[in-house]
Amino acid sequence: VGINCDDSGEALAVASEFDNVFGFSVNEGNSSVFAGSVIECMKKPYLGKKGHIAIGTNHTERAKNYLESQGIEFDEETANYKDGKLKTIYMKQEIGGFAIHLVQK
Repeated sequence: VGINCDDSGEALAVASEFDNVFGFSVNEGNSSVFAGSVIECMKKPYLGKKGHIAIGTNHTERAKNYLESQGIEFDEETANYKDGKLKTIYMKQEIGGFAIHLVQK
């Protein structure tokens, strides 16, 4: 889960709260601060009104194709490839104010 914060100070504070409550270690990166491996606190608002949710999949391209067959549209500009394989991509539709993206496990 990615939480949109206004700045790096807020991102660090939010990640630290998760550390205090759940013991998630805080790891600061360039664009976000992680609380453990499950909470990403963005240093500035990113996609999604409230943030983003990553849906892990064993095969991102197959998951994308299946969802497209169900009428879901994807934002191709957000696609991230590694070694010619789709690693992440965001849906165009938000759910509950959250951007949703597929991510290769």
